[in-house]
Amino acid sequence: MENLKLIVQLIIALGIFNVWLINFSKTSKYRGGNAGNMPEEFETYGFNSWFMKLVGFLKLSMAVLLIAGIWYSNLVEYAAFVIGTLMVGAILAHIKINDPFIKSVPALIMLILCSILIILYLITYIFKLILFYFEFILYRLILQKILLHGI
Repeated sequence: MENLKLIVQLIIALGIFNVWLINFSKTSKYRGGNAGNMPEEFETYGFNSWFMKLVGFLKLSMAVLLIAGIWYSNLVEYAAFVIGTLMVGAILAHIKINDPFIKSVPALIMLILCSILIILYLITYIFKLILFYFEFILYRLILQKILLHGI
C-alpha cells in the first residue's frame, strides 16, 4: 500500500508541474473554451490574473508538499485535500462556461487520485489505531497475569 500511495503522490505532483510549469503557455484540448494558454483559460472563466496566480501558487505549493510527503507523510493528506478542492473548482469552472465533459476529465482524474490518496492515508491511520488498541489490550493482559499470578 505504501508503494501505491507514493505512485499516486508522484502522479498528482508531476501532473501539476506539467500543466503549470511546462505547458502553461501551450495549447491543450482540455483548456476551457477556446483558450490557447493558462492566462486565456482563466480569462475565459471570468477570473482575474491575480486569481490565476493564487491558484497556481496553491497547486505548485501543494505539489511540492506531495513530493516532500515522501519523507514527511503527515503533509500528504493536507496537500491532497487542497488540490482536490481546487479540482472541484476547476470542474465547476468548466461547467460554468458549458464546456464539453471531455475538458473536465483531467480535473476529474486528479480529484479521484486525490480522493484515493486521502482514503489510503485514512486506511493506514485506522490500521495503526487498531494495532495500537490490540497492543494495549495485549500488554494489559500480560500485566494482569504478572500482577495476579507472578511470572
